[in-house]
Amino acid sequence: MPILVISNSEHSLVAEIANGITVDFDQPEHAYATIIASIKNTAIACVLATDDSCVELCSRVAEYLGLPQNRAGAALLTQRKDLGREALTRAGCNTPGYQVVAIDECSPASLEIEYPVVVKPLALSASRGVIRADNDAEYTAAVKRIDAILEATGQRGFVREHLLVESYIDGEEYAIEGFVIDGRFMLLTIFDKPEPLTGPYFEETYYLTPTRLNARQQDDLVREVANCCAAYGLEHGPVHAEARLSVSGPILLELAARTIGGQCGQLIEFSLQQKLEELVIRGMCGLAPHADEAGESAGVLMIPITDAGILKRVEGLTAALQTEFIRDIEIHINPGYELIPLPEGASYLGFIFAQAPEFEQTHAALKSAYAKLRFITQPKWELENLAV
Repeated sequence: MPILVISNSEHSLVAEIANGITVDFDQPEHAYATIIASIKNTAIACVLATDDSCVELCSRVAEYLGLPQNRAGAALLTQRKDLGREALTRAGCNTPGYQVVAIDECSPASLEIEYPVVVKPLALSASRGVIRADNDAEYTAAVKRIDAILEATGQRGFVREHLLVESYIDGEEYAIEGFVIDGRFMLLTIFDKPEPLTGPYFEETYYLTPTRLNARQQDDLVREVANCCAAYGLEHGPVHAEARLSVSGPILLELAARTIGGQCGQLIEFSLQQKLEELVIRGMCGLAPHADEAGESAGVLMIPITDAGILKRVEGLTAALQTEFIRDIEIHINPGYELIPLPEGASYLGFIFAQAPEFEQTHAALKSAYAKLRFITQPKWELENLAV
């Protein structure tokens, strides 16, 4: 099947694998017009977004073509945390306490929620700018820090001027991968996150599948995700959800109208013996994706950036690769590039993949391989106030 790739990168390499055009996702109207002009008289079977930056744009293009899709308004809810919470509340879904606050009025006295709280930007993804605060001083510091992040990322309008504050939810966290066809949610797999995510920042690290949850817990989790999809108005396409199992039941943290991000999609192939891309394309064409019974456990460690600086080299890679049950290690940041930890950062150092007969063996292999890696950095020197 021919593929047309719409890229946001001016240095895109898509020409090596498929036909493609380049647009600017930050100018959605111009991008939309360019895409529509480029696909005239072309038979298109489906339109698929690969990350959050183009979800709403893809919905508009699919709507123009008369193809099954999520309405643009529904897609917007997956990108705006405040609007998403409002939709879930109206639908009676299980939500934490929350409020939207203006940054210039973010004094602790205006909080209506008891500590601990989690402060979030309205529109950034991948845990960027998400900070837990346990008291007034931490809350004030979190708001100031997120304000600087929003300024640096070029946010504008309401999402630049406001933040979402939520009650901190205690409990184990899970990622849910599925697909919606004709408004019906179908599960592909559930990923366990075996390491505690308690803050102050919430960088995701370990994903393992199949889940250790029992059948009742899985049913509860999937039912809540399905209810949240309906509350958002999602009707057709892939879904990636993040949720916690609290004492009051499953609570949705995030819901994205796309697949699991980046290299982590390899876990689907490792565990279900099917490529995620094939499952998604079949689903977009209206064919219910069928996930075979999971075999061995599979897992990934998204290598966190723990220290700021300039990466000089990575040591211990050979020893880490020789760890039992390790499938592959990918380092995605080259020497000489800057490392920026959360909450300002938006990337990982790389990925470690493992596959083993048992969950515990997979988890232990990932931890062992990571322990053998050493990331050598040097400080970033900034020259200021130089006289000429």
